[in-house]
Amino acid sequence: MMRRRTTLLTGCTLLVLALGATACGGGPVSAGGGDKALSGQTVTVAGVWSGTEQKNFQKVLDAFTEKTGAKTQFTSTGDNVSTVVGSKIEGGNAPDVVMVPQVGVLQQFAKNDWLKPLSKTAQQSVDANFAPVWKNYGSVDDTLYGLYFKAAHKSTVWYSPDALAQAGVEAPKSYDEMLKAGQTVSDSGLAAFSVAGQDGWTLTDWFENVYLSQAGPEKYDALATHQLKWTDPSVVEALTTLGKLFKDKQLIAGGQKGALNTDFPGSVEKVFGPKPEAGMVYEGDFVAGVAKDQFGKTIGEDANFFPFPAVGAGKAPVVSGGDAAVVLKDGKNQKAGMALLEYLATPEAAAVWAQAGGFLSPNKNVDLASYGDDVTRATAKSLVSAGDSVRFDMSDQAPAAFGGTKGAGEWKLLQDFLRDPSDAKGTAAKLEAAAAKAYEGQG
Repeated sequence: MMRRRTTLLTGCTLLVLALGATACGGGPVSAGGGDKALSGQTVTVAGVWSGTEQKNFQKVLDAFTEKTGAKTQFTSTGDNVSTVVGSKIEGGNAPDVVMVPQVGVLQQFAKNDWLKPLSKTAQQSVDANFAPVWKNYGSVDDTLYGLYFKAAHKSTVWYSPDALAQAGVEAPKSYDEMLKAGQTVSDSGLAAFSVAGQDGWTLTDWFENVYLSQAGPEKYDALATHQLKWTDPSVVEALTTLGKLFKDKQLIAGGQKGALNTDFPGSVEKVFGPKPEAGMVYEGDFVAGVAKDQFGKTIGEDANFFPFPAVGAGKAPVVSGGDAAVVLKDGKNQKAGMALLEYLATPEAAAVWAQAGGFLSPNKNVDLASYGDDVTRATAKSLVSAGDSVRFDMSDQAPAAFGGTKGAGEWKLLQDFLRDPSDAKGTAAKLEAAAAKAYEGQG
């Protein structure tokens, strides 16, 4: 407890230096005006978060209330943000602020003319606190609409330190080394990887990491916007690389069939649950939350990660996801909504959730001491240090019909590929046909 308290005090001291003596409890620092400038006003906020995430975001909203006097009201939309927000706008009940989880949805909102551009104050904070890549992902046609408040680091491979130690292997530095280490782990009696093939989105993340490292960021950007076709040789090469892992029954817990019957929480359980079946599981930093909250693992001791390793001669990839705050034109309280965005752009706001856990900020000026454990600090540092080489989750940039629908598009085709990884070229052709149809439907 003493150590934790010291951590919080250190973070607070640095926030005082960054934001003035009022940042850590001496009195409110105003967001968008004088002290308690928004007393009596209410900001309505909608986002996908529920459960623990919603509770932790509420702490951020409460800190905003403490600072400005504005009350907040949060509504959880579930996964289908665009439909829920669209119906609220049509019904004359639009929220002031929406936390948008996909670049594609943010672009859709902007094209529908639903969004207000960020205020000058918010834009200045974005320029000062974020790598330009986050500004790009928050912009449509060179207008900045979205402020990325929460990020996911999707280039982390989580492992059981015990499993690797028993096999006598260390965290690998290259993709080939990872497969070799996996072989050694499976030789010692435990499958190397737990793969959540029942959830198609995890397979898109596998593909994206391999593709970004192997093909490079320029081709990744072109494929993400469908300026490059999925039949390109670089796609076939990435699928071939992935296929080597998918077809090796020794490397995957339960083989292909077992993987296709494993959802994301189940994949974490197979490594960190009471009856381990595998030594490693690839997915984002949020694996730590499941390992800790559901299986009682101490992060850094019973569960750790290594960065997704470089494939061939490429660089190690850093794929991210994130939630961007936007202000709706039809909201009843746009001024207070924009003041909330100005607050969310500060290191102070991010530190509130960082201290609560289960959070990464793309804000480079958040003090790493705000995070509650060394592993989260290392993940946050890796994300921020990547700067402009970070690439946003590719399937999140695509139309939902291709990149975000269960049983369809990329999700289904990569599940089919996991079931039978023998024809990379044929899979690439099917992916292109599905992508072309979805992008055409988007208009």
